[in-house]
Amino acid sequence: MATAIRPVRVVVARFTRTRFFRSYGPRMMPPLERFAARVTGGRRGPLSGAVVPSLVLHTVGARSGEPRETLLMCCPVPDGTIYVTGSNFARPEHPAWTWNLIANGDVEIEYRGERFAVRAELVSDAEREQTWEVLEENWPGYRGYERSSGRTLRIFRLVPR
Repeated sequence: MATAIRPVRVVVARFTRTRFFRSYGPRMMPPLERFAARVTGGRRGPLSGAVVPSLVLHTVGARSGEPRETLLMCCPVPDGTIYVTGSNFARPEHPAWTWNLIANGDVEIEYRGERFAVRAELVSDAEREQTWEVLEENWPGYRGYERSSGRTLRIFRLVPR
């Protein structure tokens, strides 16, 4: 991660782990992100771009079969892999999009202005600790969501296909 961005991410990450953000973030962030996408023609601004890397995940509902679109924070790594974590704002239940990926891992994402196909692979228990190190380098203190939620967060590796 760029050294200039890291201090900003530390501050933002600390705020996102507050009780206030966990209560209001799920209601505030999606409309703000949709508004920013509309205003910028789909490009992400400084919050969603540099400070909080994000992507749009395109899945099919596990139960409904309907197309679903979810904006997610992500952790890109140099080899082209992107990690996404089902933190769900530290709520006790897994987010719906994780069930969709378990039901069908062949999905598409929009990332950095491009839409492309990926294969979503659930990170195994054997890989979790090493993966958390990568995630926390990208987003300091992120594992706090797992502790606060009281559940094991699902981590997916998105691999271009």
